[in-house]
Order: sequence, then structure tokens, then C-alpha cells
Amino acid sequence: MTAPPPPRRVSASASCAAPPEGGDFIDPVAQPPDPRLLCRFGVTRALRHGVLPWRRIGGRTMVLYAQPPSPGARAALERAGFERLRYRPCAPEALRAVLLPLAEPVLLLRAEARVPLDQSCRGVGRRPLCLLAIATGLGTALSFAVAPAAALALVCALCALTLCINTALKIAAALATLRRPPVRPRPAPTSAEMLPVISLLVPLLREERMLAPLLDRLARLDYPRDRLDLCLIVEADDCATRAALSRLALPGWARQVVVPTGRIRTKPRALNYAMFFARGSLIGIYDAEDAPAPDQLLRVAARFAARGPEIGCLQGVLDYYNARSNWIARCFTLEYASWFRVVLPGLDRLGLVVPLGGTTLFLRRHAIETVGGWDAHNVTEDADLGLRLARRGFRTELIDSVTLEEANARPWPWIKQRSRWLKGYAMSWGVAMHDPDRLWRELGPWRFMGVQALFLGTLAQFTLAPVLWSFWLVIFGLPHPMSPWLDRQDLLGLALVFVLSECVTYAVAAVAARRAGQPKLALWAPLLQLYFPLATLAVWRAMWQVLRRPFHWEKTRHGVFDPTTPLSVPPPPSPRPASAG
Repeated sequence: MTAPPPPRRVSASASCAAPPEGGDFIDPVAQPPDPRLLCRFGVTRALRHGVLPWRRIGGRTMVLYAQPPSPGARAALERAGFERLRYRPCAPEALRAVLLPLAEPVLLLRAEARVPLDQSCRGVGRRPLCLLAIATGLGTALSFAVAPAAALALVCALCALTLCINTALKIAAALATLRRPPVRPRPAPTSAEMLPVISLLVPLLREERMLAPLLDRLARLDYPRDRLDLCLIVEADDCATRAALSRLALPGWARQVVVPTGRIRTKPRALNYAMFFARGSLIGIYDAEDAPAPDQLLRVAARFAARGPEIGCLQGVLDYYNARSNWIARCFTLEYASWFRVVLPGLDRLGLVVPLGGTTLFLRRHAIETVGGWDAHNVTEDADLGLRLARRGFRTELIDSVTLEEANARPWPWIKQRSRWLKGYAMSWGVAMHDPDRLWRELGPWRFMGVQALFLGTLAQFTLAPVLWSFWLVIFGLPHPMSPWLDRQDLLGLALVFVLSECVTYAVAAVAARRAGQPKLALWAPLLQLYFPLATLAVWRAMWQVLRRPFHWEKTRHGVFDPTTPLSVPPPPSPRPASAG
């Protein structure tokens, strides 16, 4: 499926080509607008474009603005039938004070239910999962009751199959990154006036301690300030964060977006709401603890300019600035290095669906609006969005620009965070498999099977991991609980598959650590044997939450660990094979 063409890019210089009339500021609060004009234009449209059809005076329509109207705003006014326009300035606070109370109910409803019901986990996500769980549970119980030996053999075979699929995917991804990257034309040098406006959406919840470091890190971005639109998204009842923001002097390119209290509280809901206020033709997502590379936005703008409209999203590389905090942080860094420097670039080369990370992703505005924004009820909104982009014909590419963030390196918070991720994986798979025929048609056989391996394979491997760990007994010559029902040769064969899989995991981790510029980190790979059991606890907790609290967002606390890597030192780039130019 070919993606529709992107919207026309509007530069700031073009928006000022016909300067609006000046004059004294008008206060629309003290002098309310004509409701007929506002109804004719639309409250949400007025809020989005930052203009307010105020009154008709002397046969002309007076339009108030907080910033010089863009060509898109002028065109929208003309399409609404307004002629003989005259522009007058007003204070941004006054414009929002008039429009927001009227628009908030509509915007909040759209933010929570923007994705169609048949593509959102608020409607269809749990049914396939429940059917799968019931069928699996009943089948397992019946098998063990009738033929326990056959049931054990079936469980072992399922474990081996899952392990082989995931291992084969890692090997294929690693080999794919060794191929020479496709030759792509270098973008022509772009003047500052032609750079697109980039809106950076940063959801904040109880992040009062991270505000000053965040603004300092984002201030290092090398991008024209009149093309930068930073939206700091806060919840209306998050008094601590809002109070901390009020004490800071925000730069002119940053503003606060307050999300009203609603039926749910999730990051994707906040992003959907903030999209109504974002000005950019490109949308970037950061988290509160992020420290992006200074040239990241310039590289993103250049890549989008060089690529066609089918490239709807760019995913940056994530790394950790507290990798040496403790053993969990080291293992987490190894896992992220394997994922972002080997697996995801390999999936891209293999033509499979690329599940996105929750930060350092950049979208064409047209692409995110085409797929209906984020699923506000999905707690792993990034992976779900990557899948829906692929279903609508858009492609995701990796870009070799690094953002450093804080590793969640405490056991129980790590389990809670991973439970949320795996719960979202499960719900995303459930939504996709609500209509498998449609998924097959939209993705094709190759990518359809890739989705099963990525989503269902990940869940199955973590769920069945205790069975796999039991084969350490065979390796060390100890009796295995399944010895009475399985031949010695079968047990040895399964143990060999398990050992080979672990060797592949270590090899991928070593390659990833080297590509991340931290080759000595690979020495910690054996501790992954203690690290991944935490994910097994997380997956069982996630399955319970799918049934009990499917839309509950468990907040990860930031600012717990100090950086062990100086943030003033540029992060190491990705390797050339993972680069796309």
C-alpha cells in the first residue's frame, strides 16, 4: 500500500511573506468574539492555527493572532469563506483563555478515542488473548490428564520451537546488518530558512526534579530556534510538576501544554492531546531524562528531506548514561545495545515491521495523522504505532543518532516497567490478530510471520523460560524432572539447542557492545542469566494485568541514578552497517 503524499512543507520565512497588519493589542477576554464567526470557523481549527475570527467591522473580518498567521492558517480562513480580512495582535494567554474552555471537551474526547475501535485495545485487544489463554490452559490440562508424557513432550517441543525462532531472528538480523547499506542520495545542503518546523513532544508526569536538566539538555540541540517547537506536556492535576515549571523561565521556543483529567492517564493520551497544539510538520518524541546528540534534529530533517513520503518515521538509537551504576544497569545497557544496534537495524534490512522505541522517534505529521495518532489505551504505544504505520504502507528507518537516557536499574521498578512493556506487547498482538485475514493482506506473508515472531515469540519465550532453564540440569549431568518421560538423547538435543541459543545471545551482545563503543561491557554478558529471569516474573505479572488492569500505566521514576558517563561527551555513533546515510 502506497502512503499518501505528505502535506506541503511551510517554512517560517514563508509564513511571514505577507506580514499581518499591526495595531494595538485586543483583549478577546474583555471584548468577546462574535460566536457566529467562531462557530463558522471551528474552535479546534482556530486553536490549532492560532487565529481567532473576532468581529466584523466596517465590512471586514477582524482576525486576532498571537503569532503571525502561517499560510496554512490564511488558507483555512479563506476556505471558511472569510473575505476582506484584517489582522490584529492579541496576547497568547488571552487567545488560549477564550478558545481552550470551548475546545477542551472535544479535544479530550478525541485524544482518548482517536484510533478507531477495531484498531484499539480499548475495544478488541483482550479477546484474542483470552481465547488463546483459555485454549492453551484447557489443552494443557486435558493433555496432562490423558497423556502426561505426550503433554510434556509437547511443552518441550513448544519451548524448542520458540527458542529456535527467536534465535534464528537474532542471527538473521545480525547478518543483515553486516551487509553494505543501500546507497542513498545525500540531501542537498538546506538553508536555515528552509528547515521544517519540528515539534518536540515531551510528556511529563511527576518529573519536577528532571525539568531543569531536561531544558539544559534540549538547549544543546543545534537547530534554529524559530523552527523549534518544544511542548512540555503536563497533567492538569500534577501540581508538583506544574509548580516547578512555573518557577522556570522557559525559552521562547518552549511552552507548556496542560492535559485535562480524563478517564485514563497514559502517555499516548497525553501525546494525542498535545498534537492539537503542535506546530511542526515533523513530530519528535522525547522522555524527561533524555540527552539527545546536539546534531540530532539536523540529521532528522536532512534524512526526511532526502527520503520519499513512504518513510513515515525515523527511530534513533537509545543508550544509557548510567551504564555502570550496578549490574542491572550494565545488563540493561547490553540488552538495549543488542536491540537498537543489531536487532532493529536488522529488522529494517530484512523488510520486517520495526517496533518503535518510546523516545527519540520522529514522525512526519502526515503519517501520524493518517494512522489516527496513538492508541490512548495501549501502554506500549510505541510498538503498536510501528505496527499500524506498517499496515498503512509507511516505512520506518533507523537513524544513527544517539540519545542517552537513564537505565531503570532497581529490581522491582524494573519488573514493573517491563510488565507494562510486555502487557502492551500482548495487547498490540491481540489487536492485530483480531482480524488476522486483514493483517495478512496489509502486511503480506513475510511481515505477518515477522509480527508473530516478534510479539508472540517474545511473550512465549519469557513465559516458558523456566522450562528452558531446567536444561542446565542436563548440561551439568544432574537428573532432569522429565527424564522418566523423555529419552536421554531427546534431553541432550534440547539442552544443545538451549546452549546454542545462549551462545548467540552472548555473541550478539558482544557485537552490540563493540558497536556502542563499550566493548568491555560484553564481559558482563554471563549475568544476563540472572537478568532475564526478571522478565519472566514481569510477563506473568503482565498477563494478570491484562485481565485486571489492562490500561493502567505504571510510572517509571527518573532521576534516581546519576550519570556515570559525562553527558558533555558526544555519544558514540552507530556502526556503519546500521547507518542509513
